[in-house]
Amino acid sequence: MIDLARADILVIIAYFLIVFLIAFWAIFKRKGKQNSGEYFLAGRNMGWFVIGASLFASNIGSEHLIGLAGSGFSDGVPVAHYEIWAGLILLLLGWVFVPFYLKSGVATMPAFLEKRYSPATRSYLAVISVIGYVLTKISVTIYAGGVVFSAIGMDFWTGALLLVVATGIYTIAGGLRAVVYTDTMQMFVLIGGAVTVSFFGLQQIGGWHALQQSAGPGFFNMWKPASHPNYPWTGILFGAPILGIWYWCTDQFIVQRVLSARNIKQARRGTIFAGFLKMLPLFIFVVPGIIAYVLMQQGNLQISNPNETLPVLVKTLLPAGLRGLVIAGLFAALMSSLSSVFNSCSTLITLDFYKKYRPAASEKSLVWVGQISTALLVGFGLLWIPFMKFFSNQLYLYLQSVQAYIAPPIAAVFLLGLFFKRLNAKGALAALWTGFFLGAARLIAELLKNSIEPGSFLYFFADVNFLHFAILLFAVCVIILTLVSLATAPPNEAQIAQVVYQKGALDIGKFWRNKEIWLSVLLLALVVSIWIYFS
Repeated sequence: MIDLARADILVIIAYFLIVFLIAFWAIFKRKGKQNSGEYFLAGRNMGWFVIGASLFASNIGSEHLIGLAGSGFSDGVPVAHYEIWAGLILLLLGWVFVPFYLKSGVATMPAFLEKRYSPATRSYLAVISVIGYVLTKISVTIYAGGVVFSAIGMDFWTGALLLVVATGIYTIAGGLRAVVYTDTMQMFVLIGGAVTVSFFGLQQIGGWHALQQSAGPGFFNMWKPASHPNYPWTGILFGAPILGIWYWCTDQFIVQRVLSARNIKQARRGTIFAGFLKMLPLFIFVVPGIIAYVLMQQGNLQISNPNETLPVLVKTLLPAGLRGLVIAGLFAALMSSLSSVFNSCSTLITLDFYKKYRPAASEKSLVWVGQISTALLVGFGLLWIPFMKFFSNQLYLYLQSVQAYIAPPIAAVFLLGLFFKRLNAKGALAALWTGFFLGAARLIAELLKNSIEPGSFLYFFADVNFLHFAILLFAVCVIILTLVSLATAPPNEAQIAQVVYQKGALDIGKFWRNKEIWLSVLLLALVVSIWIYFS
């Protein structure tokens, strides 16, 4: 348990006050603008900095701060592959997906699928997205928040529920504008807290070189054999991008931020900015876990569970006042993720279900539906938490493994649908439902793996690494999408004319004068440098 001094408590109180001051300011700015476009998309007037900051803060939840440190403690730097890949996939979002999304004028990802394929594909994605939020976002974030409160001496459930309610208040009242502005402030807080832990940890050990020598080369090699249970290089190279395309390029939780941009250039710059930010977790979230491993080997601290890594480091290394900053950073991560998922759930349920079937509904009723549905989703998330023990005991790997069962079919229909006009609704539905049933079968098989006979095909199906499973599932979905589309009537040309690839859709202008291109090249060079250094 982390002992908080008066200075720590004052820092935490100051954090909450600033969050709510920013939220109330955003709510005041929205005053008099009661239309759904303002509530769900902030009036489509956001600039690149707040978009990038919100992309980063929404993505970095407590499961990152706790889970990445825990994975760093157990395995070293390989878990950072997901963060590095995110930087590359964000470039794909900005350069490839954003022009199609903004030119089509959609407010949700399911609505884009309806424009490209059919209403049935819209319904599928809306339902599966909400289910995915319960399994991989709401429940994991609430669980991680409970761990944080337990670390400072508060009851797990009481603390988690208090923070959920506090976050829900300003999210419901202020909509996406309140979410992105509070995310911007929370980005600085969570980075500041994480940097503090890394700095004091390195000071304790004697610097970066001493850390590498003490931990050994295995902890600093990102590339593991194909047989590695958690990070096979084959899965990292070919499976992780599939998960990334689904999460960063097609998930409402993320894409809603770029949909709020005032134009394509601002959206693209926001994704590039977020891509640079995603290079930080390796050094400020994963490295503290390695520091904890070295300190434990030296007998300077004790850790019984990888998920305890960050709280134990905070208690052991940091003086009064700075402990409060790190705890505030954990709260920032939790609240930014929760506020984003609350707003995204409200958007999906309101626009893709309620408004679709009741187009004449008043603005007041639309907001009310979003509020009630969000409360129900939080309840389902709490109920799912006990089942997480059947998966990896490393929180971040749990999140990634469940995503591997959801991502491949959705990534396939979005990515291929942008460039191949011949793909139709029947092919998309066949791929989506095949992917759903195979993913659900894998989830059930993994839960029951201990009762399956080793060596059987069913055991292999349940035991194969989740990244390898994602590759296989993606390949199956691509084949089905293509074959069924070619075997049935082509889609209506007029229907897909505005959402598939057209000449000039990338809208890059003159190559040598485009700042976004050069920033993207710099980000690519940074990614390659990191991969080479940690190999």
